[in-house]
Amino acid sequence: MPSALFVVSEEGYWGEECVEPLTTLDDAGFDVTVTTPTGSKPVIDDTSIDPDNPFVGAETAERVEEVHETDERLNNPVPIAEADADDYDTVVFPGGHGVEWDVNQDRHARSLLRETLEGEDGKALVVCHTLAILAFARDSDGESLASGRDVTGFPNEWEADIVDENDLLPDGRKLPYWVEDEVEAAGGNWDAEVDQDVSVRVDGDLVTGRGPRSSRAAAETLLEELGVRTST
Repeated sequence: MPSALFVVSEEGYWGEECVEPLTTLDDAGFDVTVTTPTGSKPVIDDTSIDPDNPFVGAETAERVEEVHETDERLNNPVPIAEADADDYDTVVFPGGHGVEWDVNQDRHARSLLRETLEGEDGKALVVCHTLAILAFARDSDGESLASGRDVTGFPNEWEADIVDENDLLPDGRKLPYWVEDEVEAAGGNWDAEVDQDVSVRVDGDLVTGRGPRSSRAAAETLLEELGVRTST
């Protein structure tokens, strides 16, 4: 049975970006393990389960919240430090603003990504705000994992519509960095394809997805890259 590790934020993950890949890999027969920085239950961004949010909607909000509350794996994660990339066929990094405070800054999460991309068979899926981890993580030669890679992720154009002039989010937290800026500064070849409904890019063993509405397509692309056949 193929296996997958999900690295999920305790500071606010975006529901659809976790649930879509999770259920897609479930349907493909994967054995999924969820991990968080401390091993505590991941925290969902309330905005991502707001039925009045035009980017979410009632149907998505209800489905995502149900999975968040009832999925045994999300309710009983393991600490990132106890996870070994060699034990999994793929490692998935869902997004959400919360990752800027924990997952992207976690040295064990960065090691998981590096070991996955440098391993013989592993593949990684990184979505939305978690793309910044590529800028902060280093390969075995000390180079940024973003350097020279073709990627997509949460664009500045969208971030500007969310934060105020002081980079404050609606919940009052100050955004510490903008993903696109960090990835480009680290040498990544950034193209969020903002004129497209969906944006997914593949660079070697790395699959990246722009945001919520690209998360299912990104997961399906990951399965293709892993050579896994699905019923859909």
